[in-house]
Amino acid sequence: MPLLSGESSADVQACARYLAQGQLVAFATETVYGLGADACNDDAVASIYAAKGRPVGHPLIVHVASVDAALAFCPTLGSSAQRLVAECWPGPLTVIVPRRPGVARAAAGGQDTVGLRMPAHPVALALLREAAAMGVMGVAAPSANRFGRVSPTTAAHVVQEFGPSLWVLDGGACEVGIESTIVDCTREPPSLLRPGQIGRAALERLLGSSLGSRDAASPRAPGTLSAHYAPAAPVRLVQAADLAAVLAALPPGGQGAAVYSRESHAGVAGVKAWRHLPDTAAAAAHDLFGVLREFDDQGVDCILVEMLPAEPEWEGVLDRLQRAASA
Repeated sequence: MPLLSGESSADVQACARYLAQGQLVAFATETVYGLGADACNDDAVASIYAAKGRPVGHPLIVHVASVDAALAFCPTLGSSAQRLVAECWPGPLTVIVPRRPGVARAAAGGQDTVGLRMPAHPVALALLREAAAMGVMGVAAPSANRFGRVSPTTAAHVVQEFGPSLWVLDGGACEVGIESTIVDCTREPPSLLRPGQIGRAALERLLGSSLGSRDAASPRAPGTLSAHYAPAAPVRLVQAADLAAVLAALPPGGQGAAVYSRESHAGVAGVKAWRHLPDTAAAAAHDLFGVLREFDDQGVDCILVEMLPAEPEWEGVLDRLQRAASA
């Protein structure tokens, strides 16, 4: 199946119909591309786990077209989730809330909680609305890549992962570039399970209180394994002042290193590829996964990334890089 266009209402309807038939469809969101199935169809959800090679029981985020649709999956949002949803939906925020019994058990990884998000991308929303009209109240969708690997931010990345047989609804390059922030709203105070574009400070302003942190009692959540988001080449975070020494110490021969840094290392001995690390967290998030994929495509032996600023707005990008470096 060739790529389908998110600008074509016929293509959007065809993809919604395919979801209603229990099939998989990859689609654009503002964060990354998702690999979607009817969240209430356990067999369809099982196909996601199989396609990704994802461990069964590792929960998926359910994408919905509205707050009303979210209530099909939870008895109530609760006061904290309601406050966050009112300000951040549609957008890159997932709330963990109690799961309605008998609904989306496979998508929730068997837990009694479920992660819900209303994406901001117009193609994603159009697909979710068409699917809802066909009886699909929510679409379970992790990132459209093999489990643990770099998330896709273009339709071409998805095809690179799964080949031409998967239906892919093309919505262009993702604006945000890293996955959604995840907040556990089943406890007080709510806990930040995964940082993203919406940072801790903004969430705490909205809630009027401090956020807790992930602990052993937290629900399982996507993207929280210590090793994740990893390209094939090993990733290493290096202080800017140490990059030259690290490069000089690399063993001779091989395919060379890729460097993602503010200062140019293009043309330096041992450097096969260099890309400029943006000065802002938003730009770095937008570029990150595409740059990692580009480096992998060049067959480098390792990827050296300049250590990011220790500032709150960089938390989401740093989280992804630390997990990539742990793989």
